Amino acid sequence: MSNVGLIGILVAALAIIAAAVAVIRLLRKARARRRARRRADPANDYAIRTDWSRSTGTVNYSSFVYFDVDRDGRYGVADRPMAGIMVRLFDGQGGFVASSRTNNAGYANFTMSTSAVKAALRLPGAYLFSVSVPPGWRSPSANETQSMEFHLAPGSPTGLVSRDLPRPVGLAPVRSLAGRMAAGGSATLSVMANGQVLERRTLAAASAFRFELAEEADMVVITGGGLDSRLALSPYPANLGLLSPQTLSSEASLRTIGFDDVTGRGFRKIPCGHAGLEWRNLNAMAKDHTKDSEGYVNGNVSGDHVAYTSSGYPAEFSRETPFAFHSVLLSVAWLKAEGETALIESWRGEQLVASDEVVLSALTPLHYAPMLGEVTRVRLSAKHSWQMVVDDLVLAG
Repeated sequence: MSNVGLIGILVAALAIIAAAVAVIRLLRKARARRRARRRADPANDYAIRTDWSRSTGTVNYSSFVYFDVDRDGRYGVADRPMAGIMVRLFDGQGGFVASSRTNNAGYANFTMSTSAVKAALRLPGAYLFSVSVPPGWRSPSANETQSMEFHLAPGSPTGLVSRDLPRPVGLAPVRSLAGRMAAGGSATLSVMANGQVLERRTLAAASAFRFELAEEADMVVITGGGLDSRLALSPYPANLGLLSPQTLSSEASLRTIGFDDVTGRGFRKIPCGHAGLEWRNLNAMAKDHTKDSEGYVNGNVSGDHVAYTSSGYPAEFSRETPFAFHSVLLSVAWLKAEGETALIESWRGEQLVASDEVVLSALTPLHYAPMLGEVTRVRLSAKHSWQMVVDDLVLAG
């Protein structure tokens, strides 16, 4: 084929493209004129819809996941939305369709539309919504997999509806208790429920321990070896650190420091003087201030604000006069840092009185409870410099 022929074909193709572009522009202008005429006519301001045959919208069809704090299988006032939980969508034949993680409000969203080609839910039929339960967790609501039937509904926002939304899915970690014994001496640990002993364990010298707690357990009591102490269990895994004879008295008057009163806005550096302490490299932030920040949401256990270590750098709280460090709830801020190691060091003056390494999660707080009688400074740091989330710091004195 000659160059002249190729040039002719190219010119013809360009002419066709130009004509198509011109037609598209004309159609858009015509549509804009029709819209303008409708908007100019007051009769159309509040017109009653008469044509219910078309559905062109797109909505989010959602599965809601929550932390079942009281483990009763029902979403109640004590429970909190969970972020970062994977939910998968399958069709009626079991074929994978799409996946979505829950957002800061606890919703995993799937687009639904009969007109949008890329919508996850486009056709009628049965679909399966499957919540991925994290290892070491369970679903008290026992509904992590739910089947929903969809049918066509002309005139609805998307043209597709189901009879109902999936029921809220509750998740809870299997609680455990961990800690370490120093060399020399032993102690007895009793797990209690409603004042009754569920089990007793002998804690040998120079040993570490970790075991799962019974669902009904509400207290642990340690006796012997000068380590007498007791801890009211929380809904979260607990770590006692290195058991110390410098434990605070069980009669001590405890106070819980939260971070809602640091600011009514989304973010503020914690000022020295808050709760009578000096603060270094710790910020207070609304749990949903940062998008897709799983650990800030899941690490929040009271109110709507948490504290976190600024940019992942070591942080401290301190006071010149000694105070008792009972416990704190710790998480890692991001799911991509799941399993980060935290180092918590407690000082009295220049003397290091406790140093514990604990493993953090972005899905649940860890109830770190050293129950130290007298400290003047506590330092928090992360092995890989990820932000640590702090809530419900409990002190005495």
